[in-house]
Amino acid sequence: MTTRYIFAGSGGQGIQFSGKQMAKTGMHVGKNVTFLPSYGPEMRGGTSNCTVVISDEEIGSPSVSSPDVLVAMNLPSFDKFEPKIAQGGILFCDSTLVDKKSERDDIKAYYVPATGLANENGLLGFANVILLGVIVKVTGIFDCADFEDYLLSNIPATKTALIEKNKKALEIGYGLEIE
Repeated sequence: MTTRYIFAGSGGQGIQFSGKQMAKTGMHVGKNVTFLPSYGPEMRGGTSNCTVVISDEEIGSPSVSSPDVLVAMNLPSFDKFEPKIAQGGILFCDSTLVDKKSERDDIKAYYVPATGLANENGLLGFANVILLGVIVKVTGIFDCADFEDYLLSNIPATKTALIEKNKKALEIGYGLEIE
């Protein structure tokens, strides 16, 4: 099985981190993966997206024009990539920052107030990890405990304060009641 992802938002939202985490976890569990970052003219505040392909088979190209899964963390990303989601695909949207809903009836859409949840829980800057928890739960691509173990094991010793925040954010996302 092959799943093609696009993670998109603004620089500073953890878009590249999210894509790298999915790709690294895919490698860790023995899948073939590609990760292709794309940045706007500025890192923080500019546009940021990346493509990730996770597959049981060899991957021909890291390029993704029609994703199976789109993670849109801002309105420009929603507007740009939502029409490109493959039929039968999935949209994960940060509904705190995107006040639109997809009008497509050929995809499944999840509107998660990730930024609001992060702010309410003292996790400023961890909306992306909340969305990762939702993605792992909905798609079942990874076992949540394995994903969490690998996520936390990649935090350097100099940043141990991030361990509890990442763990809490992932648990919030994975624990959400999803329709």
